[in-house]
Amino acid sequence: MKRRRWGMAWLALLPMALTVLLAYLGTTLWTLRVSLSSSRTFPRDDFVGLAQYQRLFENERWLQSLGNLAVYGLLFMLACMVIGFALAVFIDQKVRGEGLLRTAFLYPYAMSFVATGLVWQWVLNPGAGLQPALQQLGWSDFTFDWIIDQDKVIYTVVIASVWQAAGLVMAMLLAGLRGIDEDIWKAARMDGIPAWRVYLSIVLPMLAPTLATVFVLLSTAVVKVFDAVVAMTQGGPGTASDVPAKFIMDHLFGRANIALASAGAIVLLLTVVVLVAPLLYARSRARAREGA
Repeated sequence: MKRRRWGMAWLALLPMALTVLLAYLGTTLWTLRVSLSSSRTFPRDDFVGLAQYQRLFENERWLQSLGNLAVYGLLFMLACMVIGFALAVFIDQKVRGEGLLRTAFLYPYAMSFVATGLVWQWVLNPGAGLQPALQQLGWSDFTFDWIIDQDKVIYTVVIASVWQAAGLVMAMLLAGLRGIDEDIWKAARMDGIPAWRVYLSIVLPMLAPTLATVFVLLSTAVVKVFDAVVAMTQGGPGTASDVPAKFIMDHLFGRANIALASAGAIVLLLTVVVLVAPLLYARSRARAREGA
């Protein structure tokens, strides 16, 4: 009977195991193989070594997209962490209308960025959005044309992305805050410790596992950012807001260069591994020490 149960359990896991092996691992290996070939429109069964990777890092557009991704990732993650934590602390004070506020802050994350990106594109449009609206209200010198400024357009993508993702960070950190023992706060009040000190020295270290999870989610979102850029700027003006994922898609479908696109995809995969693997390893070691 026990063997039968084990057999049924493994049978239930079989579809997911096949998905991981074929859809994930298999396609990753196929992408790696293509990146080592001279494939253009269709795959070729040849081998050119790391030539595609050399071409990739000699491509100015790719280097620009990496720079944009670095700026976007740093500002996006920092802003989401700070705003999400501030919103979580605010709601944790048992404010009135807590349920409504949680829904309002989390709602943007449930929306498609294709739709919300178009809305933000309109809001930030200097000819039809926020700028002319405020000028008509009397602020005639007000200008906000970042979305058409090559030096500032990437910041508009950050603003829209933070608006969408900060609510998720808020929800996760709020759950962590609600799990902290109330006796800690009572003891801190009795000792006269300021609230900011309690958050900095006690609460944040206790939220370390939750913060690690948030970091993983945000970092993977940064690496694969695509829809926000396409919906708002199409990578423009010019290539000023280009990101690696858009570079890959353009070369895969628009320029018929699947080898170069595959090389870019492998680089992005390695970036995710470099960011996430040490964190996952540290968490596994911590769990092992706790279980010992």
